[in-house]
Amino acid sequence: MPSARDRVLDAYETLLIDAGPASATLEAVAAAADVSKGGLLYHFGSKEALADGLLERLRARSATDLALMREDEGGAVAYYLQTSVPGAQSPAGLTRTYLAVLRIADGSSTGEAARRALADVDADGLAALSTQIDDPVLAWLVQLVGDGLYLRTLTGAPLTGGMGVDDLLDRLRELIG
Repeated sequence: MPSARDRVLDAYETLLIDAGPASATLEAVAAAADVSKGGLLYHFGSKEALADGLLERLRARSATDLALMREDEGGAVAYYLQTSVPGAQSPAGLTRTYLAVLRIADGSSTGEAARRALADVDADGLAALSTQIDDPVLAWLVQLVGDGLYLRTLTGAPLTGGMGVDDLLDRLRELIG
């Protein structure tokens, strides 16, 4: 069973993803996590501390995801694209946390810190792709393809043209050489 702290962060993610930042009050997060408000405040003394905890989780999950990407038998490119497609989830839980952080990366008081954390995660992903791809422009293009696949995940749009990720991978492998 997850710790109370993890249940609070899970509940915060769910509220952010499903209903947006305005719905993620401390009371709503505590109720969704099945902890008292005092229990929530024990782990996160304020809404800003809760957002900071989410950013800490994003960085930790990104580090785990990067290790999995580097160790993947299919290579960093295959891992990156396969975890970016509609319905896929990073084994490290990064996909869900990334989406939750996107929801707070607006103009609010936590927005700047969220944007920095997302930029760090993206830079780390590009660095991991660059271990397999020598051409920095091609590495960035692969990352952008993954971003597009991830956008389809967010919008629920299917892959089109009868192609799948394997088709993309085959073509990218030709380009990478």
